[in-house]
Amino acid sequence: MAASDLELCYMTGTEAIALFKAKKLSPVELMKAVIARCESANPKLNAITYNFYDRALAQAKKAEKSYMKKKGGRSRPLEGLPIAIKDFHPVKGEITTFGSKIFENFKPDYTAATVDRLLKAGAIMHVRSTSPEFAYSGNTKSPLWGQTYNPWNRDYSPGGSSGGAGAIIAAGMSTLADGTDGGGSIRIPASACGIVGYKPPFGRNPLDRDHPLESILHYGPMTRSVADAALMQNVMSGPHADDLCSLPDNVTIPDTVENLKGFKVALSVNLGYVEVDPEVEHNLRAAADVFRGLGCKVEEVDLGWDWGVLDCWLTWWEGLFAGIAAHYLPRWRYEMDPFVVNLLEKGLGHDASRLYQCFSKRGEMWRKLQPVVSKYDVMLCPTLAVPSVKIGHDEFSKSFTINGKVVNAYVGWIMTHGFNLMSQCPSMSVPTGLSKSGVPTGMQIVARPFDDLRVFRAAMAYEMARPWRGKRPKL
Repeated sequence: MAASDLELCYMTGTEAIALFKAKKLSPVELMKAVIARCESANPKLNAITYNFYDRALAQAKKAEKSYMKKKGGRSRPLEGLPIAIKDFHPVKGEITTFGSKIFENFKPDYTAATVDRLLKAGAIMHVRSTSPEFAYSGNTKSPLWGQTYNPWNRDYSPGGSSGGAGAIIAAGMSTLADGTDGGGSIRIPASACGIVGYKPPFGRNPLDRDHPLESILHYGPMTRSVADAALMQNVMSGPHADDLCSLPDNVTIPDTVENLKGFKVALSVNLGYVEVDPEVEHNLRAAADVFRGLGCKVEEVDLGWDWGVLDCWLTWWEGLFAGIAAHYLPRWRYEMDPFVVNLLEKGLGHDASRLYQCFSKRGEMWRKLQPVVSKYDVMLCPTLAVPSVKIGHDEFSKSFTINGKVVNAYVGWIMTHGFNLMSQCPSMSVPTGLSKSGVPTGMQIVARPFDDLRVFRAAMAYEMARPWRGKRPKL
């Protein structure tokens, strides 16, 4: 691939649209470069389930004509931009496998609300991105599609469950991607792959029909820049007839960078209870210094959460999971990921009273978080306690350690799920640096409930002060 084509592959969506409108770049040129990148990089990463290259090129030609016709007029917000849609999100008439052999040939009869909005806004789906079976894991592997690899170091996972999307964006195989986040599935791969991932507040973006009223689940953007995340978020958000919980108001994210002088920033290295790798902590503290340099007052806080947070999330997640998929066990048990079977069986063992106790824990968590997000504009904390886990990571393991201490191998290395329980709080993962392994590290920027604007404001200023664009994996 020519260097000029690779530059196109790593162009942001906002940059591409500006060039489209100036007639200095064609959507066809961009799509051809991205497809060529997919063909060369994906065999090393296994991040794509299905591709639609011919159709995408035809759609890009239509987008090109649209821009050629415009004389000071307005195009659709995402006109001509390549997008990877997660193979967990229903797309009408297109095979959507959910990473499972159960749905190997399944074609939904509807499109998820946010996906529908992205495509109607002009984004062009050229590929579907990999997901673990039923999006259960922070490591993207499945019996149907196999293991997806981290483009920064193929010995490591790209994270999950939107790990295919993370690898695709990091490797320049798409301009935009979407993800779902029930325990960190947008932010985990965003951190491990060195990209931007946003979990909006619950209700901001509508859910699909398969998960009605599910407060820990969120659809959101995965991009190479904060401005691109805003571009996507402005399309995805807003009330929708399919989702009773979608908020009636809409928030438009501006694309301007604002001064943060006087911002109050809380810093929590471990959320009160998590073992954190020294490299992750070092890069987080360096990021906090960037905010100090921007004129912010940064203070370290003790959030005071405990391992009961993990138990609460697991109880909720296992119960949700069993409610959705446990009825497949009699037929499919021996063709499913063994850890998926384990989660489903655990979920079947929870009764309604234990599930309701989760609300009490969530209330306790909020009583500790509320004073922090009320006093400070944003809170910074790691996205992951380690840069990532290695390929072959055993989620059944009883000997997985961080700093020499045994932690839960499934999600004990993940610091995102607490903010799914605190689902109304927006949370964005942005890169903080690289580890010795070459795998990126990330931090979450968290704000008070429904305050999307404050998160984006902080993230845009941080990104401008500490640009990440020049860093790319070497495949």
